[in-house]
Amino acid sequence: MAFSLTQRPSNQYRGRFAPSPSGLLHFGSLLTALASYLDAKANDGLWLVRIEDIDPPREQAGAADEILRTLEDYGLHWDETVRYQSQQSALYEQVLTELEQHALTYACACTRAQIKASGGTYNGHCQHLALPYQNHATRLRNQFQTNHYQDLIQGAVQCDTNLAREDFIIKRKDGLYAYQLAVVSDDIDQGITHIVRGCDLLEPTARQLTLYQTLNAQPPQYAHVPLITTHDGFKLSKQNKAPAIDRKSPQASIIKALEFLGQQPPNTLSEATPEEILNWAIEHWCLANVPKQSSIALPP
Repeated sequence: MAFSLTQRPSNQYRGRFAPSPSGLLHFGSLLTALASYLDAKANDGLWLVRIEDIDPPREQAGAADEILRTLEDYGLHWDETVRYQSQQSALYEQVLTELEQHALTYACACTRAQIKASGGTYNGHCQHLALPYQNHATRLRNQFQTNHYQDLIQGAVQCDTNLAREDFIIKRKDGLYAYQLAVVSDDIDQGITHIVRGCDLLEPTARQLTLYQTLNAQPPQYAHVPLITTHDGFKLSKQNKAPAIDRKSPQASIIKALEFLGQQPPNTLSEATPEEILNWAIEHWCLANVPKQSSIALPP
C-alpha cells in the first residue's frame, strides 16, 4: 500500500526529545533529554525538540516555554525549529484519511468500563458495525500485532501478547489525536532515525512499530533508558508532582544524571560549566554503559 507520508533521507542520525507540557522538567526528564542529546551528538547527528501538546486538559500553562528555557540553561541546544504537535493537525488528518481509504480503521463506541468488564483487552467488538466516525473513537485494524523488538539498551523486549493484538485507538472520541498516531506521524515526517527515551514506553513502542508497518515506513532504532523512581518505588513524573530541576545551578544535576547513565564523569568536572561538562560527555559517551534495567531508585 502507498501512503503519502514520506521520510527524509536517513543517512544522518536524527534524534529527538519530545516532552509533554503537563509540568516542568524533573530529574527523570533530564536523564532522558541528556541521553538523547548525547547519543545524537556523539554520532555527529542532529537533536530535535518536539513539544507534545495534543492533550490540552493535561497541560500546565507556560510549561512549554519553561521547558525550552530549562534545556537552554542546561546547555542542551536543539537543531532546527521546535515542533509543536498542536500545530500538526493537518498531518494527522492526512494520515487518518489515508488509513480510512485503505480500510485500515473503523469507529468504536466501546467504553473503558465495557472493555474492563470483558477482560481488560479490547476484543474487536465494533470492527464490523460500520459506525460513523463522528462522536466515536477511531481504531486501527491491527494487522501486524508486533509483540517483540530489539532495543539498543535493554536488548530483546517482549510485550504483552494480548495488548499487541488489540486494534488500538488512534483518535479519541473527544476529537483529540491519540499519542500513537501523533508520535509516529511526527517521527516519520521529521525523519527521526534514533529514539532514546524512558522505559515507561517499552510496551507502547510495540504499537508504534505496528503503525510503522501499516504505513510502510522504516522505523527508527529505539533505546530505552531506565526510569528514575523514588526510593519507595514510585515513578518520578510530572503526574506525581516530581520537583522541577534547578535552572540556576545545572552542573550538579547534569553530573548526577551522567552517573545514573553509567558514564562515570570525573570529579574535576564539578567546577566546570554546563558546556564543558557536555563536551566531555559527548566525547566519552558510551551507550553500552547505560544500565540495562527498567528503573533506578533515587537514594532516600
